Amino acid sequence: MIKITFPDNSVREYEATTTAGQIAASISPSLRKKCVAAKLDGETYELNRPIQADAHLELITNDNEAAMPVLNHSTAHLMAQAIKRLYPDAKFGVGPAIEEGFYYDFDTEEKVTDEDLTKIEKMMSNIASEALEITRKEITREEAKALFVNDAYKLELIEAIEEGEMITVYEQGEFADLCAGGHVTNTKEIKFFKLLTVAGAYWRGDSNNKMLTRIYGYAAFSQKDVAAYLEILQERKERDHKKLGKELEIFTLNPLSGLGFPILLPNGATIRKQIARYVTELEEDYGFQHVFTPVIGSVDLYKTSGHWELYKEDNFPPIELDHEALFLRPMSCPHHMLVYGSKMRSYRDLPIRLAEEVIQHRYEASGALTGLERVRAMTLTDAHLFVRPDQIKQEFAHCLKMIHQAVEDFGIEIAYYSLSLRDPEDKEKYHDDDAMWIKAETMLAEVLDENGIDYVPMTGEAAFYGPKLDIQIKTALGHDLTLSTIQLDFLLPQRFELSYIDENGEKVTPVVIHRGFISTYERLLAYLIELYKGAFPMWLAPTQVTIIPVNNNYHSEYVAEIVARLKKHRIRFNLDDREEKLGYKIRESQTKKVPMLIVIGDKEVESKTINVRRYGQDDQQTLALEEFVTTILDEIANKSR
Repeated sequence: MIKITFPDNSVREYEATTTAGQIAASISPSLRKKCVAAKLDGETYELNRPIQADAHLELITNDNEAAMPVLNHSTAHLMAQAIKRLYPDAKFGVGPAIEEGFYYDFDTEEKVTDEDLTKIEKMMSNIASEALEITRKEITREEAKALFVNDAYKLELIEAIEEGEMITVYEQGEFADLCAGGHVTNTKEIKFFKLLTVAGAYWRGDSNNKMLTRIYGYAAFSQKDVAAYLEILQERKERDHKKLGKELEIFTLNPLSGLGFPILLPNGATIRKQIARYVTELEEDYGFQHVFTPVIGSVDLYKTSGHWELYKEDNFPPIELDHEALFLRPMSCPHHMLVYGSKMRSYRDLPIRLAEEVIQHRYEASGALTGLERVRAMTLTDAHLFVRPDQIKQEFAHCLKMIHQAVEDFGIEIAYYSLSLRDPEDKEKYHDDDAMWIKAETMLAEVLDENGIDYVPMTGEAAFYGPKLDIQIKTALGHDLTLSTIQLDFLLPQRFELSYIDENGEKVTPVVIHRGFISTYERLLAYLIELYKGAFPMWLAPTQVTIIPVNNNYHSEYVAEIVARLKKHRIRFNLDDREEKLGYKIRESQTKKVPMLIVIGDKEVESKTINVRRYGQDDQQTLALEEFVTTILDEIANKSR
């Protein structure tokens, strides 16, 4: 007999080799119908897999989030089986469940395109209706090699499995796949799915390897849920910053500019200027001093900081000129160390908060480049705070408060906070000073606790010189991005031999806090385009008002008065006095998503009023000219959304 402990800590005894499905049926037939899989001591277990020993058991029902990866992983296998029937020469890479759905990589002589997805779906439905049992088998390395003798990709995966490690395959009908699980127990349980797109993916993510075909798909437990997901995808498509960026003339991509070097057009440059102005003024309000440092530095500078050895492979190669090796900067912290070290400091001078609008360069892989979201030259407002040890907590909280204010003003939603810690076992990636790391990590955790912030510890994600807090956001397209970073650093000031004179007249090394404020301007702009679907709030909109006179001859004098008033207050406007039909000009303004549209006709001229139409609203509003201007200025000042 075996003892099974349930989540409520109740314990029941069963015969050895009882399955989780049998246990569910013994509790309730309706429960068994809802069950998809189980967790046995935290490991995903198929319902038809025998339980051999005492264990903690959690049954996963189809209304549990944990059921989705099981269903989607099983659907990936179903798709692979369908592909094998349709393309007998197919060889398979990997086919995991992902955060949203699944994919499978495969190789065939015949090219597979989006037009082929329908026939693959049809074959999947046929296989599902065959009600094939999905079973798990443990096999030896030799048996695995024999089973996949004609599939070079599977053989390579088998070779990567350590000697002595268990190898498992899952079988359904004539199809077998190298896999660790978990799965549903029968293909008939896979009823609702949609194949989404065909893409390419290098084998094992290495551009030196062959490009495989990758098909993405999504599965759910009802057609309603699949349809809802497809609606989400359509909404994301409409919000895609690359699509909107082109339509709204915000940025352009041209291979002559170089891959990963987007060009901001006048509309994009205007939005960027508003972001930069906001950031600069907020930093001044929070006591930061601004500096300007070169976009290039000597290789020796980055060797001193320690960045050279760690990051030289991810950046542009050095430039050799006049017996000097120069490097396009990938970060600004080494330069800011030089700013601090330019003169002697007293403990009374600290904290010193240095900030800069910085252009940085990273040689991102060409396949990873994405519009404005991932580029090779980026601008950000970077800052470094030089503090005494007794100031660390207050300055960390100071940075956090500033970031939260910006998050509120831009309308950004934080997904979660990540506390990046070192891996104590990794002596190569991280500076080897246990006492420093323990002190820094403890201090950061205390600051977060004192500020009531829940965070996810991420071991092995720290910078080489210290732990950091990352503030994560989700884009409208579902991408997980880092918005802000606050890092604690005891190492760099030592490397640059920085010091201040303490109250006892002795030299002491300061502590550095690295603060990345609101991502790069490029990535923030991409996020905001998608967040607002291109309809920016008044304070960020490249054009804030469109003015359309009904008749240029009769209404021009009053229009000139309006234009003068808007210019006086630096309100951004477009005067559309083209000889086009009124309806056409109104529709064009709506297409460009301008926040306010005003039409000036006889009535407005006589009453000295403004007829206002807001983007996305059918109602019109009549305001006096002064009231109209005041309304816009109030929305700008209050960052109204």
